Amino acid sequence: MPCISLSVTAGIYHRRRRDLSRVLLSIQSPLKHQVEILDWETKKQLCFLDKVEPNATIREIRLMFHKLYPRWYPARQSIKLDPKGKSLRDEEILQHLPVGTTATLYFKDLGPQIGWTTVFLIEYTGPLFIYFLFYFRMTFVYGLDERFTSSPHPVVNLACICHSFHYIKRLIETVFVHRFSRGTMPLRKIVKNCFYYWGFAAWLAYYINHPLYTPPSYGKKQINFAVIMFLLCEAGNFSIHVALSDLRRNGSKTRKIPYPTKNPFTWLFFFVSCPNYTYEVGTWISFTIMTQCVPVGLFTLLCFIQMTIWAKDKHCTYLREFKDYPSHRTPIIPFLL
Repeated sequence: MPCISLSVTAGIYHRRRRDLSRVLLSIQSPLKHQVEILDWETKKQLCFLDKVEPNATIREIRLMFHKLYPRWYPARQSIKLDPKGKSLRDEEILQHLPVGTTATLYFKDLGPQIGWTTVFLIEYTGPLFIYFLFYFRMTFVYGLDERFTSSPHPVVNLACICHSFHYIKRLIETVFVHRFSRGTMPLRKIVKNCFYYWGFAAWLAYYINHPLYTPPSYGKKQINFAVIMFLLCEAGNFSIHVALSDLRRNGSKTRKIPYPTKNPFTWLFFFVSCPNYTYEVGTWISFTIMTQCVPVGLFTLLCFIQMTIWAKDKHCTYLREFKDYPSHRTPIIPFLL
């Protein structure tokens, strides 16, 4: 009898051990997800992805979708939880989204894309060369009169140097400094962007280099003050771009809170969320003072309006994503805006 009792006990033990192993296995191997992707407008099913890992990222889902539809490469895809909602980020994980084991996602075609590096190179190279057409007084611009072949005002030469320096700096930053959280933008927008940068460059250059241009009212004092302000703002803008780039040194696309570094130009982070825009506006204000030209002033005003919109948007994003974000910071102007 004791032997029978021991054998029965041993059998129960082994069965329970097997049952426990199955439970642990099920915990370690979570259920696969099913992902249905619909067209965001027609709600027509485009594909059904079976046995998707729960820890799959949106980027991986884009790649799966791309295999089924080669013409829609990942950068061209907008994947959403709701047809009218925001696009999901590449790093978002399927099991962390508010969906069950069967997820319904919506696809929108963003159209042909172009890389941001290419975009910036095109946008910034144009103003650099367009300005020279007016600076060198090309005959088809101002005419053949010999009086129009050169300018007697040194500030015109200085303005050309500063304008060229600004866009050469931007080109260098594009190649060696900037790290983009989004790799591309719609190709159709490049025309609008180039019209803005190239058009304003031509407008400014036409008046600054015009034969009838008059120098600033306060002469060298005004020009020297503007040059010092210009160089400080350019140095500040470059320093902020380097600091922001260092936050993504390892190729990470995760957003982090930017803080001041040992570089004094970055101390503006104590007060504003986007000091790169603050310095950029300062650069164009100094260029306006230097040239005392109305078109430059109007361009500066438009820059300020646009950069304020961008700064407010980024500031709100920081507040939304980081509960410990410094509450005393303002978007672009310390204590005011």
